Amino acid sequence: MNWIILGIAISLNALANILIKVGVMDKGGKFNIEMFTKVITSPAIIGGILSFAFALVAYGYVLIRMNLSIAYPLMTSIGFMIVILASWLFLKECITPVQIMGFLFILSGVWMVAK
Repeated sequence: MNWIILGIAISLNALANILIKVGVMDKGGKFNIEMFTKVITSPAIIGGILSFAFALVAYGYVLIRMNLSIAYPLMTSIGFMIVILASWLFLKECITPVQIMGFLFILSGVWMVAK
């Protein structure tokens, strides 16, 4: 069960980052109160904030039951990979061969940490 909750926390954290990116896209220009209001009332931003909140609750639950030395590396590394892949798939961001090699290193590290 702890692994499932950790997976939920990781997924929600990654989703929050993606939603916040979507919420601020095309809102560029000079920073002013009007732009700030548009950004914070964006459904994507609100969804991102809620995703962060739920991720925090789930992660807190996991930390009570799992070593931080295992949970944190998994949270950050798997979340990192989810965000990069989602950025490539949905936001059409470029992934370089160096990043792909980095994925492989991260996957091997995640495997070693989880053992």
